[in-house]
Amino acid sequence: MLSFKQVATKTQITAEQYLRMTFEHDAEFVHGEIVERSMPDYVHSTIQYLMLLRLAVLASNHRLYPRPELRLRLAEDVFRIPDISVLTEPPEGRVPDQPPLVAIEILSKDDRHSNLMQKLEEYRVWGVPNIWVIDPATQRFSIYTELGLQNVSSFSLPNYPFQLAPADLFSQL
Repeated sequence: MLSFKQVATKTQITAEQYLRMTFEHDAEFVHGEIVERSMPDYVHSTIQYLMLLRLAVLASNHRLYPRPELRLRLAEDVFRIPDISVLTEPPEGRVPDQPPLVAIEILSKDDRHSNLMQKLEEYRVWGVPNIWVIDPATQRFSIYTELGLQNVSSFSLPNYPFQLAPADLFSQL
């Protein structure tokens, strides 16, 4: 098992090498480089859990598959790991290569804005129709579209009976 520091040099590796590696803290892979992920704290983890509970209720009546920290293959040399992905069907392989219905990122204190924006844009270009961002520090919800990052009063899913306001989530912390 490797720590991020052991592979933090700018040495380029292949996607196949990345997929065979084990990391102390899971890492993403972008254009030949290992990208460290922020380490979640208790609040981050609790929000992830509460979101999964809400999505599980929706999934129990609809063909949806919410999954935490699922590695997704956005391109031959880009692998990202959203905090939560919601798939509309099980993947054919171990690493899905089709966009999920929803990709959710929960911000951590050490997330860099430029890195987040790059990741969100990669999701959008790949074809993820619903890109949600949860900010525990401000207790705000945002969506990412071709217009950029926009605060919203709630998350909803077209064609599904799902609506969640920040107060519904943050009141449970």
